[in-house]
Amino acid sequence: PKHHLRLATRKIPSQRYKRSATIAESTRTAFYYAMNLKADEKVYHEHGRFTRPESTFRNFVSKDANSQFPAEAGRYALYVTPGCPWAHRTLIVRLLKGLESIIDVYEVHMTMGPDGWYFSGEDGSLTEDPLHGFKTLKQLYLKADPAYTGRYTVPVLWDKKADVLVNNESSEIIRMMYTEFDHLLPEQLREVSRPGGGLYPEHLRDDIDAINDWVYHTVNNGVYKAGFARTQESYDEHVHALFASLDRLEALLAIHGQQFLLGSQLTEADVRLYTTLARFDVAYHGVFMCNLKSVRHDYPQLHAWLRRLYWDGDEGGSLRGAFYRTTAPYIGRYVLGYAHARRMIMFGEGAPLVVPAGPAVLMETL
Repeated sequence: PKHHLRLATRKIPSQRYKRSATIAESTRTAFYYAMNLKADEKVYHEHGRFTRPESTFRNFVSKDANSQFPAEAGRYALYVTPGCPWAHRTLIVRLLKGLESIIDVYEVHMTMGPDGWYFSGEDGSLTEDPLHGFKTLKQLYLKADPAYTGRYTVPVLWDKKADVLVNNESSEIIRMMYTEFDHLLPEQLREVSRPGGGLYPEHLRDDIDAINDWVYHTVNNGVYKAGFARTQESYDEHVHALFASLDRLEALLAIHGQQFLLGSQLTEADVRLYTTLARFDVAYHGVFMCNLKSVRHDYPQLHAWLRRLYWDGDEGGSLRGAFYRTTAPYIGRYVLGYAHARRMIMFGEGAPLVVPAGPAVLMETL
């Protein structure tokens, strides 16, 4: 809708000056972000290649009342930052499923501090962890495991009743959210009541898993492999693999004019792709040098798919406004965060900060 266009437009000339305070803050915090990653230098970069470490906490919430982590209303909380595409997945599914009153959300700041993600009381972040009074996510991880030496990542699914960290792998968290909590929801929000059997229907599971696999390696994580590559060979390999997969996705959507990746119904594969493509033209294209093509100019099917999801703000509709409500308030800040992260990881604290100016329109209308 055109009346929303203002929310999706970047005013380039004036915003360069409006950014100054945010840039000053992010310049400080980006250093700490980079240091967090540099502690894992051998993991992140080997032979010039970026490698993402595996998530550590992998327990599962179950609808079985006798399980270690039974699905109960009000028992669990998600720790997230809306700027992170992995955490963004969980925010979307929480709204899609109508779990707002069942699973709490605790937002941390969109940039990092000396100890990683922290509570600031600004831009949607809480002033502190409401459960423990902590100021950083690091403190939460160390409460879960005092011997923990890994990264302090989001999302985090926390069991408030047992006071333990359940899971920090986004792909597993979203599956818990739409498979294990249905008995707590009204019938119309249960997976069995959704078109085609829900986000992960039995008859499409093999197809969803297959798409998720190559999209994760070449698109979701592929943008980071290109953007954080330290050799020309590694960059060339991963940027071409990325666009080969975007070509493949474009062709997939073109089959019989499909509305979603696997036909006429939204599935988990759409959710997982969306959080990357919502950031593509506004951040990855310029900051991570993923610039062989752009979604808006070179992929008409993907561009239409992205805009249909983004601009559906109807909270009473089938998408419940989940994509718009979790993207629109933050999309203008994606580029700054990625610019800082890449500068610090690739060049160090003393390097000049250059933030791409465009695109002027962050998300085009339908």
